[in-house]
Amino acid sequence: MASRRSPFDLSKCARPNILALEPYRCARDDYKDDGTNILLDANENAYGPGLALSDDGKLKNVTANGSSSSAPVIDVDLLGLNRYPDPHQLDLKQDLCNLRNTHVHTSKTLTPDHLFVGVGSDEAIDALLRAFCVPGKDKILVCPPTYGMYSVSAQVNDVALVKVPLLKDGFGLDVPAIADALSKEQNIKLAYLCSPGNPTGSLLKKEDVQKILEHPSWNGVVILDEAYIDFAPDGSSLAEWVTEWPNLVVMQTLSKAFGLAGIRLGAAFTDPAIARLLNSLKAPYNISNPTSQLARAALSPKHLQVMHKNRELILRQRDRLLGELPKILGVGRFLGGAESNFLLVEMLDAPADKGGKPSNETALGVYEALAEDRGVVVRFRGKEYGCLGCLRITVGTQKEVDRFLDEIKTALASIHKKSGSFGAKAEEKRENEANAVIA
Repeated sequence: MASRRSPFDLSKCARPNILALEPYRCARDDYKDDGTNILLDANENAYGPGLALSDDGKLKNVTANGSSSSAPVIDVDLLGLNRYPDPHQLDLKQDLCNLRNTHVHTSKTLTPDHLFVGVGSDEAIDALLRAFCVPGKDKILVCPPTYGMYSVSAQVNDVALVKVPLLKDGFGLDVPAIADALSKEQNIKLAYLCSPGNPTGSLLKKEDVQKILEHPSWNGVVILDEAYIDFAPDGSSLAEWVTEWPNLVVMQTLSKAFGLAGIRLGAAFTDPAIARLLNSLKAPYNISNPTSQLARAALSPKHLQVMHKNRELILRQRDRLLGELPKILGVGRFLGGAESNFLLVEMLDAPADKGGKPSNETALGVYEALAEDRGVVVRFRGKEYGCLGCLRITVGTQKEVDRFLDEIKTALASIHKKSGSFGAKAEEKRENEANAVIA
């Protein structure tokens, strides 16, 4: 067969900013679920889906409105899978509005016109960039340490980053520095804020968000990512506040407190004018029928009871970790807040009473020892701004927390007996690889 000749050159045909992308790394790339591992690394809901299920994982005989019925609980229309789904999802949007119309922050009421729904929060993150930022010209503002997908999506869209770090003491917003950046930096269109933060677990102050919304000269949009808001105190969500502010977007997801990461359903609450932009540029059928039907069921009274029960179990174990972890030799301070389903905690190079200090080498050693030798997977975050020596630990079930506390105590004791096993360059490489996971 004659050799094929073509002028095609991928390096010259593809966009330079795409060629420069590093492959996306997620929580399951390093350590997969083999059925025995305890996965405390991706901030998933360890208690399972927020759905009324039987002991064998089947849906109980309850209809979506919470009443008993001989019909299936969730009517996933299998015979209708040959048809495209509803492109507008008005019923689902109304259910989400009902959830967030608390009237804690405003007397106004959310309607489906205030909503965009997408494939997780990530679709909204990307859609906002495409709606507002001109590639190669405009910028977004982020506040590290924060969720990595903001920067990944910005790079995909050829949008530059302006970084204004969070305050190291408590990881609150540095409002004067943000205001200064918005005044001086040209072409910042979006400010991505995470509340509660990832990996910080800190809830941002409402008054700080308001100061940014009220910036006297900046013509841009504040995006508040509330993926973990249901683990914060009741009334914390600012979703309904979009009825007051035309330049506010509040993103949420069913992946965390609702335990439905597998259906990939996210929402962006915003002013109807922005919602129209997002709905105009999305793919026409971006939410599948099974996703919509499962989401609507989860938002119904009977299934919401399960979500609330699971959340209370998680909060109980979170409080337990807050109390028990500091008793382990070599565990340092909790950084950030405790308003999420995870905690950010320092690993020390020696017990505190022997002068131990936060250490990335120790944290990485604990991370690897837990995962490779003990089947307990957490997340190394030591290379993030202000997170020296830190692990991010998802709150698990009671049994998972039991095992985690035993294993981390043993791992720390072992690591303190041996140090300096790797050269500086090898250590740096291992830390960067472990920290590169986005989730």
